[in-house]
Amino acid sequence: MAFKKSLLLLAVAGVFLIHPMTADASSISLALAGGISSSLDESSATDEDVESVVAQTAKENYTGLCIAQVNDYVNVRSTASEEGEIVGKLFNNSVGDVEASEDGWYLINSGNVHGYVKGEYVVIGDDAEALAEQVGTRVATVTTETLRVRQEATTDSSILGLIPMGEELTVLDEQDGFVKVSIEEGDGWVSTDFVDLRTDYVYAESKEEEEARLAKEKAEREAAQKAAAAAEAKKSKSSKKESSSESVVIGGGSGSVGGSSIASFASQFVGNPYVYGGTSLTNGADCSGFVMSVYANFGIGLPHSSSAMRSVGYGVSLADAQPGDIICYSGHVAIYVGGNTIVHASTASTGIKFTSPVNYKNVLAVRRIF
Repeated sequence: MAFKKSLLLLAVAGVFLIHPMTADASSISLALAGGISSSLDESSATDEDVESVVAQTAKENYTGLCIAQVNDYVNVRSTASEEGEIVGKLFNNSVGDVEASEDGWYLINSGNVHGYVKGEYVVIGDDAEALAEQVGTRVATVTTETLRVRQEATTDSSILGLIPMGEELTVLDEQDGFVKVSIEEGDGWVSTDFVDLRTDYVYAESKEEEEARLAKEKAEREAAQKAAAAAEAKKSKSSKKESSSESVVIGGGSGSVGGSSIASFASQFVGNPYVYGGTSLTNGADCSGFVMSVYANFGIGLPHSSSAMRSVGYGVSLADAQPGDIICYSGHVAIYVGGNTIVHASTASTGIKFTSPVNYKNVLAVRRIF
C-alpha cells in the first residue's frame, strides 16, 4: 500500500523538509537524499517518525539568523571546542548569521567575528526571527536643520519640541509618512521626509576590537584626568571661582573626585533657562549645550549633540552610574549627580532642573569621562 504524506518544501541549508500528511515514498526518498538520516524506513515510517527526523535534520543543517541569549556574553572560538582559541565575544541579544553546525556548535558570522559558539547560547529559526523584532533598535536620524516634533501624525499638529540636524531619535511607532519618536518633551511624531530610518543591531566584538576599544578608553580617561587637573589648578588661583566649584554634591553615591566636581559645578545652575541651541550656563543652554559647557569648565571638549555624546568616554551600566557620568536618552542628555538624580537643561518651560529617578524615561547609554 502506498505510503501517503503531504510534501511541504522548506529551504533550510539546502535540505528539503517534509511536512507529514500525504507524500508518497518517492518524496521521502528525495528528502533522504537531501540529508535526512537514511535510517528512516520509508515503508513503515509514521508521521511522528518523519517529524522527528525532519526536526533533527533541520537543527543540524540550519543556516540563517542567530541571536545570543546569555547573561553577558558568550565566547566565539576558532574551533567547535572549549579548547578553541577565543576570537571574539557575542554579547546578549547580539545578532549573527549561521553558516553551519557541528557537534552542538554553530559556525557564525557577526560583525567582524567568524567562529564557533555553543548552540545552547543562541536561538535560531523562527524563534530568532521573532526575537529580532525585539532586539533591533529603530532609529531616526534628523536630516533637516531644525526638526519639528509634533503632537500628532500631521504637519498641522502643534509643535511638541525642536531637534537639531544630525540627532538620532528612538522610533516608537511607524505609520504612513510618519514615525513616533521619543524626546524630552514627550513622545511625538515627525514626517519621514525629514529623517533617515535604520534598524541597529548589536554584533560580536573581535578580540582585536576589544583591545582597541579598551586602549582608547584608557587614553581618554588619562587625557580627561590631565585636563581636569589643569583646570582645577587654574581655578585655585581665584578664590571666587574656587568657592563656586565647591557647591554641595546633590544626592549620594561615590565616584571620582573629577566626577563629583562635575556634578557639584553643574548643580549650581539649576533654575537657569533652557534655550534651544544655546550653550550659556547662565543665559540659557539646551541639553547637550549644558553638558558640553559644564565639562568645558574642566577643560574637557565634548560635541554639541546628545546622540554624539553616546560615544564619548567609555560606557558603564546604569546600576554603576557615579556622579559626573553622562546619561543619554533619545534626543536628550543629562549629568548624574548621585541619589538617583540627574541635572539637565530639560525644556523651555522647565529650564535647568533636577529630575529623579534617572530612568524616568528609557536610558540609552551611560558614559563616563573620569
